[in-house]
Amino acid sequence: MTPQPNPEIGAAVKAADRAHVFHSWSAQELIDPLAVAGAEGSYFWDYDGKRYLDLTSGLVFTNIGYQHPKVVAAIQEQAAHLTTFAPAFAVEARSEAARLIAERTPGDLDKIFFTNAGADAVEHAVRMARLHTGRPKVLSAYRSYHGGTQQAVNLTGDPRRWASDSAAAGVVHFWAPFLYRSRFYAETEEQECARALEHLETTIAFEGPSTVAAIILETIPGTAGIMMPPPGYLAGVREICDRYGIVFVLDEVMAGFGRTGEWFAADLFDVTPDLMTFAKGVNSGYVPLGGVAISGAIAETFAKRPYPGGLTYSGHPLACAAAVATINVMAEEGIVENAARLGTEVVGPGLRELAERHPCVGEVRGVGMFWALELVKNRETREPLVPYNAAGEANAPMTAFGSAAKAAGIWPFVNMNRTHVVPPCNASAAELKEGLTALDAALAVADEYTE
Repeated sequence: MTPQPNPEIGAAVKAADRAHVFHSWSAQELIDPLAVAGAEGSYFWDYDGKRYLDLTSGLVFTNIGYQHPKVVAAIQEQAAHLTTFAPAFAVEARSEAARLIAERTPGDLDKIFFTNAGADAVEHAVRMARLHTGRPKVLSAYRSYHGGTQQAVNLTGDPRRWASDSAAAGVVHFWAPFLYRSRFYAETEEQECARALEHLETTIAFEGPSTVAAIILETIPGTAGIMMPPPGYLAGVREICDRYGIVFVLDEVMAGFGRTGEWFAADLFDVTPDLMTFAKGVNSGYVPLGGVAISGAIAETFAKRPYPGGLTYSGHPLACAAAVATINVMAEEGIVENAARLGTEVVGPGLRELAERHPCVGEVRGVGMFWALELVKNRETREPLVPYNAAGEANAPMTAFGSAAKAAGIWPFVNMNRTHVVPPCNASAAELKEGLTALDAALAVADEYTE
């Protein structure tokens, strides 16, 4: 679709937004949201007609791109047939969505509890783990994000937690592996893995194994920086959980449904958790939907004992119809395979080539359509381009980088010292190469702040 400029409507949309919309994670008077006129495939555009290649996939959810006609048609057909219905009933779209998800989850994660988003999926996974074990504590990693609701934000390991963290949510944080900024003085992946596992087990020992209900990890941490776990780490966590009777929860809200070139990132590491949360890519964000995939043992806990939790819109027919259509489209069009292939052939090599030219790039890491560049002031010392949780003038280098990226026609996902490259999983090689060219220009601006 060719965007048609209409700045008058854009101005009206912007004015109404600024007068009435309260935006998340923002100081309301300091933001300037772009008025979006439309979107299709890997692109969106504003009311001035400027197009942007979306390297954020919305918020890492448009795994099949915007406005896929088969998913749009499925939502329309479901709305004409049965727009909504209460969650206590068996509904075709809900049943089929659960079946298709269960077919793709690892191991025996065959029961699906539907939520409205990833945060409430995490809330319910933690509740299930506590009820299953009878234990209160949950261990979560620093450098993580699990959602903005009360329990989920307390589990989160970045500064967005601080304002809501009363230290009374039963959460204990620990360091997960990240060799580039190792907390364990490791020099190799093998050392990082072994020392991170030893640290985790020591944390459990000092907290009291009989008090720990669950360990929750993003299979590949997303917002925090797409840090690939070293070989053996997730299997090691699985073994620790089995040894102490702890529920292992994997958060696949970002990494799931093709993002990593597999249906779920857990498949990359041949590990099966006891509970797995999902959202975002399950229906490309077309209608809000999330959920928890539940193992047989935990499902059995609630076979004759009511599960004390639910949502009015659990398994909403419109959202589930979108999920059915999205999963079928991904299978029919080879979108998971496309993400794997282009990650290996285009995105990974392209980002590494950029890293060779730009001193601001400290590390490239990722898989599939899930990548990050670590931006630094000095490659030798690995000093971050801006301080941790920088704001205002201290964050000027990242602000300049983001502005340059948008001017070049790409919309980046910038978080602290990182820019994520997370395009739709069905993006073409030509689109990705266009994005890499624009990213090259933006990184030149960040280079100006290096030493």
